[in-house]
Amino acid sequence: MIIRKSVPAVARPGAEAPIGVFDSGIGGLTVFKAIESRLPREQLLYLGDTARLPYGSKSPENVTSCAIEVGDFFAERGVKLMVVACNTSSAVALGALRARYDIPVLGVIAPGARAAVEATTRGRIGVIGTEATIASGAYEREIRALAPSAEIFARACPLFVPLAEEGWLDNDVARRTVALYLASLKKSGIDSLILGCTHYPLLRPAIADFIGQRVRIVDSAHETAREVRLLLREQGLLRTRGRGSASFFVTDAVQRFLQVGERFYGASVASAVRVVLRGDAPRAERLVAGRARTRG
Repeated sequence: MIIRKSVPAVARPGAEAPIGVFDSGIGGLTVFKAIESRLPREQLLYLGDTARLPYGSKSPENVTSCAIEVGDFFAERGVKLMVVACNTSSAVALGALRARYDIPVLGVIAPGARAAVEATTRGRIGVIGTEATIASGAYEREIRALAPSAEIFARACPLFVPLAEEGWLDNDVARRTVALYLASLKKSGIDSLILGCTHYPLLRPAIADFIGQRVRIVDSAHETAREVRLLLREQGLLRTRGRGSASFFVTDAVQRFLQVGERFYGASVASAVRVVLRGDAPRAERLVAGRARTRG
């Protein structure tokens, strides 16, 4: 894959410009939905890099390369803000993205960490995520920057992703898997738990049932949406007129995105999906046009 060393300088986008949201696949739709709910007038673009998912088992260098290519896709479309709705990319590629683009780039880790620190009463915080996110230590660093004395208990839960995508959310397989992964966290006495993957909110009922009512569950999607609104308002970039719209892009497997995406998004995306095959060999770039779904 060839990555350009820089993005040509252009005028800084204004309030009417869209917001770009991306993930390695489908899970980022939970973040996209939260942003759409909080900012109904914004024009939102979503890209799921379905040709190269999952990011969670890739090397940091590979994840960063993929994230930059997606970032260039949004930069070419003049977005005013980029939201990295992928915990793995937020953990390992956020710095590279911020250095590359002259627009704000938000990840999902810092908002989740802040919410967990605000929620904890005993300083015992649990974090669950993909192997790459947990191995990066990104949540630990963010939490300790805010609460140096916090005790952090992290656990990789890779099987939660296929469970969420298959819709196995409240059956015996899901409950047994949750118990297997979270037993040690439950014994540790955590009082807040960060869902450090965009797929995990779909399993929240099973997680909450096992971990107990005394543990505050933190969903980074809602915290990220709150920060998006605050940042746009601070910078005078809130779109205050017109209808909002939602456009979706994938790099492969459009039928699966259509099928599973509704489970994450809560509405059909079929009328607003475009398939983008990027220019890295042996695939040739092409665009199959769809139409944006408006709201208002």
